[in-house]
Amino acid sequence: MATNAEIFDRLKQDHDTHRELLDKLMETSGDSSERDELFTELTKELKSHAAAEEQALYSTMLRKPPTTDETRHSVAEHHEIDEALNDLAATDMSSSAWLTKFKEFDHQYRHHIDEEEEDHFPDFENYLDDDDRAHMEKVFERRKEEEKAEAEVTPEKKEDAKE
Repeated sequence: MATNAEIFDRLKQDHDTHRELLDKLMETSGDSSERDELFTELTKELKSHAAAEEQALYSTMLRKPPTTDETRHSVAEHHEIDEALNDLAATDMSSSAWLTKFKEFDHQYRHHIDEEEEDHFPDFENYLDDDDRAHMEKVFERRKEEEKAEAEVTPEKKEDAKE
């Protein structure tokens, strides 16, 4: 059976992939096919990761009263990240507004994953048992694959987003 460290290492592995995609996107310019392809890849990766993480990790942690606040915080940030991705998708990639929004998004997302890795994951480890680990192992990869296959770039300005 996997240890807690292995489970959190798997989530961090995704985060490292996300950091690489963010770095590559920062090096692109204008409305290029490279920027478009990388943004699509990033969007699908982030949406599928968040959905799988919520179903595997955060659904488990919501059942642990000492971690409820941290869990709700991270899930709320997932919603904000999704809205920011949609807003970026609705913004002309050749405009300076897109780059400004992307830099804000990059900062926001890196803060989110750093907080998960440095604060939440170490705390969560204290509350996981063998049943939790088995659930997380079973759910994460399956859900990520399913979610990624269905994930889409969905352009929607933040001001048009529904609460």
